[in-house]
Formats: sequence, structure tokens, C-alpha cells
Amino acid sequence: MIEFDQGPSPDFAEHFAQVPDYAPFKEHFWYDWGPIFYRGRLDGTARVLCIASDPGPTERVALRTLVGDAGQRTQGFLSKIGLTRSYLCLNAFAYALMPSHASKGAKILRDPKQLAWRNALFTKSLNPNLQAIIAFGEQAQDAVELWDGKGTLPVIAIPHPSSRNPKKLANEWRNAVTQLRAFVTPDLDGNSALPNYGSELEESDYAPIPKRDLPFGLPDWFGDDAWGRRATPAHANCVNRPKSNSKNGLSWVAPRSGIDV
Repeated sequence: MIEFDQGPSPDFAEHFAQVPDYAPFKEHFWYDWGPIFYRGRLDGTARVLCIASDPGPTERVALRTLVGDAGQRTQGFLSKIGLTRSYLCLNAFAYALMPSHASKGAKILRDPKQLAWRNALFTKSLNPNLQAIIAFGEQAQDAVELWDGKGTLPVIAIPHPSSRNPKKLANEWRNAVTQLRAFVTPDLDGNSALPNYGSELEESDYAPIPKRDLPFGLPDWFGDDAWGRRATPAHANCVNRPKSNSKNGLSWVAPRSGIDV
């Protein structure tokens, strides 16, 4: 049976469509590419709610968040706690924040319209099955701290998957996996006894994005950039912003048939 994400339910779609205007802050974002909202289960079956910072260029192609290199690292993290499907991934920002403008994030997160819409989305994502919230990186942790609706759900604050401190990333993710395994119920086809992280993340710590998380029609290889990480020179994502036109351009590279995959 072909699995693919058929999109948000009408009530979530309506809320997504009401995302506040980012025009007042557009100098800080890749504004012209528009918003990206989620990946995973919006149907109330998620046991873990993942909050990251913002979508990247690979996410723009997929129309889903956390699908590039950072997403495949996150998928590996979820696999280690036994989750294959019972998760939902959201962001602090619906638009891609320029890394050099990260210091502006705190003020934008507190904009009254942004705050109200984002908190309403987070609250809308709560369900009786939810067992934990994972906040990946400073922007996400700030957004979760500003959300009163989380109640008493445990919040696990860990580095963003794109962290440039590989040892800290592995150490804190390793500790989080151990902590989450104690109370998150694995999926029936999950395996929470997979090897935990070593001193740094390795290729075996990645996991492909499941087809059920992606829209219909993407290439079969999309969501698994292992071929790019093996390439010479290596590249972590199949989609990037070209330096010649980073504001409005995207560069999407496919593996060479029979060579890269």
C-alpha cells in the first residue's frame, strides 16, 4: 500500500492559513518562499511533540518540516526512542530565519500576533496520548517557554540537530534518549533498544524520512540524503540556496542513477 501524507485536516489547514503576516520582519527571513508548518501526525496520535526552530530549503521542496539533514538526524533520534510514526514536528517560526539574524528571534517570538497564533497552534496539537515535548535549539526552547498551554508535560530541551558542536550534540541527545525511553511508549514496529549515541553522530544515527510523512509525488530517494553524505565533496542536503541568489533561488540536486544510490 502506497503511504503518503494527504495534508492537514480542515481545522488545522484553517489555522495554518491564518499565520500572521511576516512582512514586518521579512528582512530576517527567506520571506518570498512562504511558510512551512509541520510533519507527522495531526490526528491526535502523536506521543511526542517536537518543536524545532524554522524550516530550511529542503523543507520548501517537500512542503513539510524537518526533512533535510537536520530532519534525518531527528528521525534517527525518534527511532532510538522507538517511535516510527507517533510524533508531530512543528517550528518556532513558520518562515526560514536567516542564521545571521538569529539574535532577532527572541523579539519576533514575542510579537503579540506571532505569539498568539503560535501558542494556539501548539495548544491545538495537544492530545491525551502526548507524553513529552522535545525542544530542539534555543529558538524552540524560547517558544516553548512562552507557551503556557503545555501544562505539566515534561519538556526535554536539547541542541538543534544542526548544532555545530558535535560532541555536545551527541552527549545531550544521548542523555535525552535515555530519559525518554523511561516513559515514552514505543510504536508497535519501533525498537527502543537501538544503540544510543557515541561521542559524535555517525551515519548509523540518521534515519530516512518515512514516506507517510511526505506528500504524494516526491522522488523515491527524497528524504534520505545518505548518498550526498557519501559524495565527494560531501553535501548534507539535496536542496540548498545558491550563493548567487540566496534570497530567491533554490538548487535541487538528484542522485545519479546507479551511481550515487
